Amino acid sequence: MKEATLKEIAEKLGISITTVSKALKDYPDVSLKTKEAVISLAKELNYSPNSFAVNLRTKESKTIGLIIPEIVHHFFSNVINGIVAEAEKNGYLVIILQSNESLELEKKQVALLINKRVDGIIISLSNESNDDSHLMEIIARKIPFVQFDKIAKLIHSSKVVINDQIAARNAVQHLIDNGYRKIAHIRGPLNPQNAIDRFIGYKKALEINNIPFDPSLVYTCEKVTFQEGIDFAKQIMADHPDVDGIFAITDLVAVGVLSYFNDIGIKIPEQVAVIGFSNWFMSQVLTPKLSTVDQPSHEMGVTSFKLLLEEMNCHKKEIPFSPRTIELETKVIARESTFKKNNI
Repeated sequence: MKEATLKEIAEKLGISITTVSKALKDYPDVSLKTKEAVISLAKELNYSPNSFAVNLRTKESKTIGLIIPEIVHHFFSNVINGIVAEAEKNGYLVIILQSNESLELEKKQVALLINKRVDGIIISLSNESNDDSHLMEIIARKIPFVQFDKIAKLIHSSKVVINDQIAARNAVQHLIDNGYRKIAHIRGPLNPQNAIDRFIGYKKALEINNIPFDPSLVYTCEKVTFQEGIDFAKQIMADHPDVDGIFAITDLVAVGVLSYFNDIGIKIPEQVAVIGFSNWFMSQVLTPKLSTVDQPSHEMGVTSFKLLLEEMNCHKKEIPFSPRTIELETKVIARESTFKKNNI
């Protein structure tokens, strides 16, 4: 069916296009009788406003773009829920794009959002991201912009993060406090800042407790998957059969470790304690229940949108906006996989 236009409604009713437009917007200088006639015919013809034309007039699309590395991950799905809920409260729709941890795809998606004239962009960078040119393009075009979780530190934009160094240090300190000393780390890829910071936190905890750092106890994920957890658990036990603790970059990897140990009969935590990161819901239903670092994912989503909204409002009013970084709190959640050695 051909879309109805303001002109068509005006011609059928014998009034001006301006009057039709005003009637649909409930202007007070249009009579109630005319408004009712316009609205009734608009419904009959299935009229809907031309969003592109509205955008040109208001200079707003009422949409924002969200780019994340993966949607299926528990952490990112919670972030999405926070962003979408807060956006809806404020009359915005969210275009959600998944980079699949690909820098090339991430760049294409940024270009797409710029071309779609979204009002703002929220992004968590892919593991491959080591080129900031597409982020600089967002800033050059003065599009409100927030980074969260996996960020480019040197890009001058607002950011919502946790202190990954402190969170990781606390996770490893928890293992040490519970009597574990030879601790392996299954780290993330070399590029992402959060993987770098969690590795630094791991090393810092060892240093504070006078435990020599052994690089052979560090294993690097490429994709941060369940299967890598299984594979590295097997490798760790072959390389270091006396290891008594493992700190994994995420709960998903840690679950792979638990799966392998359960399959071959290694007792957790009697023989090896395991701690993850993010507090995935599955970490509470495993046997044994997985100790982890609680990462406030929903709050990160809500905070990211609120920060973006603040910048978008300033942009609309042509008020200067100074990007800032908001750091959210984390905490260690102690469960069965890291019970104290002397209590086992």
